[in-house]
Amino acid sequence: MDTVRCVGGVVHDNAGRLLLIQRAHEPSRGRWSLPGGRVEPDETDSAAVVRELREETGLDVVPGQLVGSVVREPYVIYDYACSVRGGRLVAGDDAAAARWVDRAQFAELDRAGELTDGLADTLRDWGVLPS
Repeated sequence: MDTVRCVGGVVHDNAGRLLLIQRAHEPSRGRWSLPGGRVEPDETDSAAVVRELREETGLDVVPGQLVGSVVREPYVIYDYACSVRGGRLVAGDDAAAARWVDRAQFAELDRAGELTDGLADTLRDWGVLPS
């Protein structure tokens, strides 16, 4: 099976809240995840992160260092730390909703089973949970 290269953005605001989107389509429709998506042919990861976050959240971001990667067959997802440089938070494209969540809200989504599989553990391992 061919793998599909994807990117995601790990974005925190000045209050330490984490940017999440609610997936509008499968896989994991209705669950909350990091914003991101497929890397187009001949597109760099950096360009894909900027494009995907603008499409899904309305925010203009500056991608930084690679935080980590995960494999969710057939997807290989590379998640980058990003900072917001403009835009207005609004769900679009493949996102049913977009919001900033603090530690307590993130924990509640996790307890309720509303996060994509493995997201909480992965972000905990990477040290990028909301504060």
